[in-house]
Amino acid sequence: MISIRGMALMRGGNVLLENTDLAIFPGHHVGIVGRNGSGKSSLFALLRGELQVEQGECDVPPHWRIASVRQETPALDRSAIDYVLDGDTELRQLEDQLTGAEQADDGHGIGRLHDQLAAIGAYEAPARAAALLAGLGFAASQFEQPVKAFSGGWRMRLNLAQALISRADLLLLDEPTNHLDVDAIFWLEDWLQRFPGTLLLISHDRDFIDATCQQIIHIEQQQATAYTGNYSSFERQQAEQIAQQQAQFEKEQAQRKHLQTYIDRFRYKASKAKQAQSRIKALERLQASAPIVANSQFQFHFREPAQLPNPLLTLENVQAGYGDKVILSSIKFDLVPGSRIGLLGRNGAGKSTLVKLLAGELPPQSGTIELNSGIKLGYFAQHQLETLDLKASALQHIQRLDPHASEQQLRDYLGGFGFNGDQATRLVAPMSGGEKARLVLAIIVYQKPNLLLLDEPTNHLDSVMREALVYALQDFSGAMVIVSHDRHLLRTTVDDFFLVADGQVRLFNDDLDGYHRWLQERQQPNQESPSQSGKADRKAEKRDAAERRKRLKPFKDAVTKYEQEVQKHEAKLAELNQLLGDSAIYDEANKERLQQLLQQQATHQKALNQAEDDWMAAEEALQQAEAQES
Repeated sequence: MISIRGMALMRGGNVLLENTDLAIFPGHHVGIVGRNGSGKSSLFALLRGELQVEQGECDVPPHWRIASVRQETPALDRSAIDYVLDGDTELRQLEDQLTGAEQADDGHGIGRLHDQLAAIGAYEAPARAAALLAGLGFAASQFEQPVKAFSGGWRMRLNLAQALISRADLLLLDEPTNHLDVDAIFWLEDWLQRFPGTLLLISHDRDFIDATCQQIIHIEQQQATAYTGNYSSFERQQAEQIAQQQAQFEKEQAQRKHLQTYIDRFRYKASKAKQAQSRIKALERLQASAPIVANSQFQFHFREPAQLPNPLLTLENVQAGYGDKVILSSIKFDLVPGSRIGLLGRNGAGKSTLVKLLAGELPPQSGTIELNSGIKLGYFAQHQLETLDLKASALQHIQRLDPHASEQQLRDYLGGFGFNGDQATRLVAPMSGGEKARLVLAIIVYQKPNLLLLDEPTNHLDSVMREALVYALQDFSGAMVIVSHDRHLLRTTVDDFFLVADGQVRLFNDDLDGYHRWLQERQQPNQESPSQSGKADRKAEKRDAAERRKRLKPFKDAVTKYEQEVQKHEAKLAELNQLLGDSAIYDEANKERLQQLLQQQATHQKALNQAEDDWMAAEEALQQAEAQES
């Protein structure tokens, strides 16, 4: 096991950890969490032997093979699959020894080395490398392409595959999901759940940690504390500790109100039931997370837009692409106040292309885009971090937006984004990626947008800032479109999902779990197949989908029936309540009429209660039927 006793760790003259005691047992999967700069990556450097402790001891079993993801990838001519196989250093060493034995005509050595190679599964290694590449989103045609042909993000995927193939005893993963889309994240989750070795994972993706880790080490204020359970369990345990020390729990009530508003809004909408369920789950978690958020240095909200025109934006039969290349076609899209849309789809399917189209950065190849003159756009994309003025401070950036505001007002505003004191006047140039992302968000929020387009807004944000963004988005009154691999963000802020696939954009009538099933149904998506086979598959899919709809129709009809009954009784009750709100109805002359109205009110209230029960039962039956069909 890894044994840390009385350890102090420093880096660059800063004390990161002191008097630390930890024990990490073989086969345990442990999430390392804490704010940026708290020492998480330095702990990994220590375990790799790149740092030394200032005092105390840190013992790692000497025979353990340790693997981590390389942060740099040279522009190599080596093929992608060979580069991945290089991650199995024992395999490459034995292959080199075999080559030497063959050159020396050492028959005994050749036989021994073949036995050793067989023992480590060397002859299946190319197939394992191909499976890793396919799982991480590479097409079969890319396996033999040189490493230098890939962009930075795809090279990081190659580095990840190289670490995964290593057969490590200790696997160190530092933000492995940063360059992955949702499909690759689902695949990596499944792979790590089966990983038999010891895993230490640094990630700000709470859903990913929940799915892969059974222990949490939280680093804060130079202390490392171990918690049993996944991230959600850690959050509850930490909340209980904080709640014992502070009297700020009333802030929870405001957050509960925000979530409850969304739940009530869609409670009786069958088409929104699954999104409402995710909000209910978020509400259940809020009891734990509220004190943590209350204790956060990040607290901000979107101010009410100056106007909310309807519709904000309309696309009609739009085709989008680059030059002569068509990426998306026949796009029909409406954005109205209150639209809360998440885009799903494989990497390269066109999600960012659609966002650029909506933002006006990409002109349509054909079709019409109608923008309301009152639109106020807030657009976040990674390239916007590069547009910040490196020679200006955070305060100067906001002052340029509102030169008449007092410095103290702007400092107070920036404080909600973590720019306190001297941090508000520090130049942008030395800022980290997370600080720049927070500043871009601060600039967007200050301008009171009524349309938000967010393309991977959480890439550089730590878990605390991500949670603050979630709460702010839940209270946003305008329209928003989000592309993100952060499933917690999507689950708790999005009402409708649109699937970008096969050059089309269409409504996806399911949730993220349904999207996971959709991906699993289309296994090995990157393998090339004859077009005729593809047509047959599509015909079979359409036939299966039609049969599934037929089997589910009675359940959906029942949901619709009871939903309509609920709406009918609600409308009648609203009418009766309006009549009962007239003070004249309580005059002695209207006594009989009052009795009739009260009787009708009681009757409809009873009927409404029954309709609600029937609706909930019908919805549950539908969900069970859908689960059986999956």
